[in-house]
Order: sequence, then structure tokens, then C-alpha cells
Amino acid sequence: MDSSRRPDSPAPAGPSRRRGAVLEHAILEAVLAQLGTVGWSALTMEGVAAEAHTGKAAIYRRWPSKEELVADALRVALPMFHGAPDLGGVRDDLLGLCLRMREVMYSRSGMALRSIIHECDATAADRFHSVIDEGVVEPGARLIKEVISRGVERGEVRPEALDDYVCDVIPALMMYRSKMCASEWTEGEVTRMIDRVMVPLLRPTDAWRQRS
Repeated sequence: MDSSRRPDSPAPAGPSRRRGAVLEHAILEAVLAQLGTVGWSALTMEGVAAEAHTGKAAIYRRWPSKEELVADALRVALPMFHGAPDLGGVRDDLLGLCLRMREVMYSRSGMALRSIIHECDATAADRFHSVIDEGVVEPGARLIKEVISRGVERGEVRPEALDDYVCDVIPALMMYRSKMCASEWTEGEVTRMIDRVMVPLLRPTDAWRQRS
């Protein structure tokens, strides 16, 4: 008998058995933690199980593959884009929106997504296209289009600038410079992108003003 414990004191409680949504949440949180420490290439089901304090069988019952597990973790964790800022001018609206996009890029789930994009080969990356499109690209492009559309209504933006290619400029540039140039996208860099690229791209030309 352990003499350090009084005979009438309660026995130490064992680990609680988690089930259902509680266990799934712990597993998905463990995926993000592992992506943040070891990255995509070194992530294993064993490592996730150890991080979540559960067994591999509990993971495989829900997710047959590493790709499906990681995709679900990202879908659940990626921050939601809410309505576009409306600060009274297209320049300030785009700046506010881009700063929100930067917050998503540098959130825990955003960092996990970037590690996948940077490390995956082409075949594996294809499996995450829907997650990236639905969680990041499409919401961002939709809100950029909303901001530009308001700018057209206010006469700040020429109508032909309300174009899918124009709306792709910001996410494409942010992704490219983050991946290829290791840009951290400070607030100053975001501001320069808006002032040097987007404002001149959207500004009404003299010819448009004369037509209108």
C-alpha cells in the first residue's frame, strides 16, 4: 500500500474516455498542431494519435487517409470571411480586406495550409484544391468583387475593371510573393500593393470620364 496517501483519500482519476464530437475535435486540433511543428511531409497518423492522446484505430475509423484527415482539419479550422469592409472608399476598403486576408494567412490554420502548399507534390496538392478554393480563394475573390462593385457605383472605379482577372490580382500576388519571395506581408507591404497596383489599375481613365 502507498503510505504517502491516506487510506480514506480518493484514488487518482484515470483518463476520461472521449467519444464523438469531443474526440474528433481533439484529433483535428492535433492535426493542426502537427502541421505547425513537423509540416506536411513528416505528418503521420501515429504522430496525430500521440498528439491527440488516442489510438490510431480511432483515427482510421473516421478518416481512411492522411489527405482526408488533413482536408477535414482545414475545412473546420479556416477562419470565415465575413462581409467586406465599407469604409467609404475603394482604397480603404481593399486595404482593410487585404489585412483581414493577411490575418487568415498567418492564423494557425492558414500556416498549416501554407505548409501543405509549399511541401506537397502536384498529385497531393490536387486533393486540396477544393479546400483552398472553397475556404480561401472563392470567398476572397467574392469580397474583392463586392468592394470593386461599390467603387463602380460611387464613380471611383471604371466599370470594365469589374472583371475576374482584376479580382484575381490581389490573391495571386499575395500567394506568389508569400511562396516564391518569402514575403511576410507586413501592413506596409499590403499598403504598397494597394497604392501601387490596385488603385492605378482601378482608377477611371480620362477617356472614361469624357465618355461618362
